[in-house]
Amino acid sequence: MLGWVRAVSWCEPPDNLLTYSPWYLRLRDGWTVCRLEEGRAHGKGVVARLEGCNDRDQAQALGGAAVAVRRSQLPDPGTGEFYWADLIGLRVVGAGGRDLGQVGGLIETGANDVLVVQGDRERLIPYLPGQVVLEVDLDAKRIRVDWDPDF
Repeated sequence: MLGWVRAVSWCEPPDNLLTYSPWYLRLRDGWTVCRLEEGRAHGKGVVARLEGCNDRDQAQALGGAAVAVRRSQLPDPGTGEFYWADLIGLRVVGAGGRDLGQVGGLIETGANDVLVVQGDRERLIPYLPGQVVLEVDLDAKRIRVDWDPDF
C-alpha cells in the first residue's frame, strides 16, 4: 500500500468521500488538486491512492492535509436539509426576537447535531428542527429558535 493516504471523512457514510474526484488538499503552501485513483473504507475514514502519489514519502508529505471537494460536486440537499457550511455564519434569533449570536460551528454528538452560537457568550443549541429550530432562512441569513437565552 505504498503511496496510499488515510483520510478522515465527514461524509455519511464515510466512504462516500470516495465518490468525489478530484480532491482538493490544503497543504502548507496552499491548495492542490489531486485525482482519486482508488480507495476503500478504513475504520472511521478511508484510505486512498491519489494520482502521482506513489511512495511512502509522497504519502507522508500529505499527512494532516485538509480534504475538500467543490460545492458543485455535492448533491443538492433535500427539502429542509442543509449542509453545515450553509449554517455557519447565520444569525440566531430567539422566538422573542432576541439576537443570540452567530453560528460559529456545529458539533456532531450522535443523538443530534448542536449549533455553536457565538454572541454575548457561547451557547450550545440542539439542532432539532420543529422543536428547537423553528426556521432556517438562508436568504435572510437567519435561524429562528425556541431557546431560553439564559441557557
